[in-house]
Amino acid sequence: MGKRVVLALGGNAILQPKQEATYDNQYNNVITATEKMIEIRKAGHEIVVTHGNGPQVGNIIAQNEYAKDNVPALPIDVCSAESQGMIGYMMEMALKNHLNKDKINANVSTLLTMVEVDKDDKAFSNPSKPIGVFFDEDTAKSLEQNKGFTMGEDAGRGYRRLVPSPEPLVIHGVEEIKSLLSKSIIISSGGGGIPVYRNEEGNLEGVEAVIDKDRSGLKLSEQVEADVFMMLTDVPNVYINYGKENEKKLEQISVEEAEQYVSEGQFPAGSMLPKIEAAIEFAKTGNEAIICSLGEAVDALEGKAGTRIVK
Repeated sequence: MGKRVVLALGGNAILQPKQEATYDNQYNNVITATEKMIEIRKAGHEIVVTHGNGPQVGNIIAQNEYAKDNVPALPIDVCSAESQGMIGYMMEMALKNHLNKDKINANVSTLLTMVEVDKDDKAFSNPSKPIGVFFDEDTAKSLEQNKGFTMGEDAGRGYRRLVPSPEPLVIHGVEEIKSLLSKSIIISSGGGGIPVYRNEEGNLEGVEAVIDKDRSGLKLSEQVEADVFMMLTDVPNVYINYGKENEKKLEQISVEEAEQYVSEGQFPAGSMLPKIEAAIEFAKTGNEAIICSLGEAVDALEGKAGTRIVK
């Protein structure tokens, strides 16, 4: 029996590290990624795809910086919307072409997705998410003084702007997603979603922030009532004691085991930890969370590959 699956694809799968950020490079990567998604559809599963946008939105913000003397820079939430539209366009076109080639009767729908956050989220008083281009220390100080930016040193590579990363509360458009799933592959909540909040009148307003894509993927999975939340990475499994003589591949673990490994500091904060934390929260609902490579996604859904976290 088919399952309802939320697939979370990293932004680096669309633009690989050190790869030139041309449209052709990114679209060719998307063609490869979406071919695997079609295999999941062929296996009888409903699919909602969400994706990262780190490299893409970073480049859009860099373009803003370079052109700011001639064209007014846009706020971060608008840059996020731009990257959602660009990646969604590439994904939808590639998916539709695969469906046409394989003569599969299904559609693809891309939703420009707003994600609601709390305007009083503590993240707004502690910006921590680095975005955009790198600056030297003097320029960083100037930006702090003249523009009120929060700047921070990033891994010895220079200084970058730090922005808030609030918790996602509500994914907009979920009822529409659920109504379309039987006939369409849905692309939604790219890059964690476009961050918005409710003002005092109850109206929506954009806010300069970046929502963590794994936390947003978790919220999306919960709201669309997914059976499986699958986070696709460039490694086939999660490991403990990674890179050491006693390295161990994890295949199926309980929530309690996963929480123990987190408390031991087994997972890097900038890469695997957010995925494990999101997987734990989803598994607590009684459903399956899977972390695996894109190429093994179909096998992982059949219990033959990847790391599964279960209640």
